[in-house]
Amino acid sequence: MKGYIYLGIAIVTEIVATMFLKLSEGFTVLVPSLIVIIGYGFSFYCLGKTLAFLPLSLAYAIWSGVGTALTAILGVLLFDDPVSFAVIVGIILIIGGVVLLNYSPRVKVEKTI
Repeated sequence: MKGYIYLGIAIVTEIVATMFLKLSEGFTVLVPSLIVIIGYGFSFYCLGKTLAFLPLSLAYAIWSGVGTALTAILGVLLFDDPVSFAVIVGIILIIGGVVLLNYSPRVKVEKTI
């Protein structure tokens, strides 16, 4: 459970940082630029803490997938980013992939040389 809490915080701070990346106007506006740097730094810190509890493949897939999907949705809602059928299908596929990774059985593969 602790790993998912860290992961949730990592996702939220990554999304906040990404939203402020847009507002930083190419790092020319000070406050949004600082929020970007702090947000991404804290996001990676929490993602690192997550890895003490969850496998890398699962944690990174959830972090990047949920972050990408929510960022795309927020971009449409907050910044009038263009939306199309393909964008909607892409977001659905990302969420579906994260769900599949989260609920699929894990099989350890033995390495052979």
